[in-house]
Amino acid sequence: MPKTESEQNIEVFARRREGLRIRSALLGAAAMAAMATFGGNIAGPALAQTPLTAAPAQMVPSFADVVDRVKPAVVSVRAKAGNAQTSDNQSGGSNFNLPDLNLPDDHPFQEFFKRFRGQGSPNEGNSRPGPSPRRGASQGSGFFVSADGYLVTNNHVIDKSSDIEVLMDDGRTLPAKVVGTDPKTDLALLKVEEGGPFKYVELAPEAPRVGDWVIAVGNPFGLGGTVTAGIVSARARDIGAGPYDDFLQIDAPVNRGNSGGPAFNQRGQVVGVNTAIASPSGGNVGIAFAIPSETVQNIVNQLREKGVVERGFLGVQIQSVNKDIASSVGLEKPEGAIVSRLEDDSPAAKAGVKTGDVVLSVNGKPVDDARDLSRTVASLSAGSTANLQVWRDGKRQDVSVTIGKMSDRTASASSQQDGTMEMDKLGLRLAPGAAAGGDVKGVAVVGVEPGSTAAEKGFKTGDVIAEVGGQAVQTPADVRKALEDSRKTGRKNVLFRVEAEAGARFIAVPVPAA
Repeated sequence: MPKTESEQNIEVFARRREGLRIRSALLGAAAMAAMATFGGNIAGPALAQTPLTAAPAQMVPSFADVVDRVKPAVVSVRAKAGNAQTSDNQSGGSNFNLPDLNLPDDHPFQEFFKRFRGQGSPNEGNSRPGPSPRRGASQGSGFFVSADGYLVTNNHVIDKSSDIEVLMDDGRTLPAKVVGTDPKTDLALLKVEEGGPFKYVELAPEAPRVGDWVIAVGNPFGLGGTVTAGIVSARARDIGAGPYDDFLQIDAPVNRGNSGGPAFNQRGQVVGVNTAIASPSGGNVGIAFAIPSETVQNIVNQLREKGVVERGFLGVQIQSVNKDIASSVGLEKPEGAIVSRLEDDSPAAKAGVKTGDVVLSVNGKPVDDARDLSRTVASLSAGSTANLQVWRDGKRQDVSVTIGKMSDRTASASSQQDGTMEMDKLGLRLAPGAAAGGDVKGVAVVGVEPGSTAAEKGFKTGDVIAEVGGQAVQTPADVRKALEDSRKTGRKNVLFRVEAEAGARFIAVPVPAA
């Protein structure tokens, strides 16, 4: 009896299925043979010996062990100011203004934004204290450097404060007093008398390398102990914050409230104190600056022993050596700092230093530029003897100098040891025109603070200010005097004539308040 079409289709399907089964068996046998030939692994040892679900070897480091050790030594610092509400422009406080998004009361983000504003729950009649500081208070971070309660933070966190308290990692709130401050490096040493002994951390004995991991622990936006990580992006950064700038640049996320907090290496040693951020918005953009541990150690030791910081003094005005100066004095490359002026009866003058000498090293340590020399001399003790190697008359000579003590008078002059002057309210750092190289007439812009009035108006490092308010200027002091004259006449703005490679231009600048 002939088969129906349906029965024929079933037989075809069965034959095809049997063929597939046979081919699969043959392929499986071939695979087994290949595995035997290659030692039981046709795709490499890892695939055969490691289950597919097993995690690969850990490539990204974990900082958990370091954080467990160091976090108890890091605190939040709250400083009650005199009268007015404090705004922290450098990153110490948590006065972070969030926009009004008109969210519904029951929106899940409402509580998040309320906490940032320091307000209570939208359903509460009275506001409750949040992590933001009280009105008239600033807030930052700090860390213990001894078991008996010595604590490091930034000067700008506690400056002009009447009461200071620290919030411990374990939740305790303890009063603290100021032992001493150093505004020039923006460091402060506090002491907590009760509640000890305290967990503390040590300062790193050596500087990190560019590319080394760093771990920042602090109090961003008043949220309490927060940990972020990154690397050292650069060293010896000069951001115009003070006469002894020597910052580490790190890319670990640092925000307002991290000021005074530590940056650790992977051994749990403090490599820097987080101090400032470069940001147009006030939030983290991956550029933060930390005071290196070497500077911190020197300042902390002096504040602990004396309550004040004493700095060495040479009594010279200096400027960095550029290519033109190096060529004119016979140096093979730009290095060191050239003495442009000697103060009468100064330590340098008594030792025989001459105008035109180029200081190449101090006690065997090479001098890179004028600011490097200023920092090096300032770190020396008054009364100590320093050996200066100078370039004079086409050859190297040694000069032995007894370092003087920087008094209040010389401290004022020290901010111009390299010929520079800080115009803090404008965000400019100025130097005589020679600092720009060649025979330049005017005043050179050698630094512009990010986010400052000067930056907003378009000033750039390398610009030369030729006139201020119609008056020709040759020194930073001339610029300051022209601004003071404009202020006395009641002007609200003053016109700067600025020269640059692209040509001359005028910039109208608000006259800063006295």
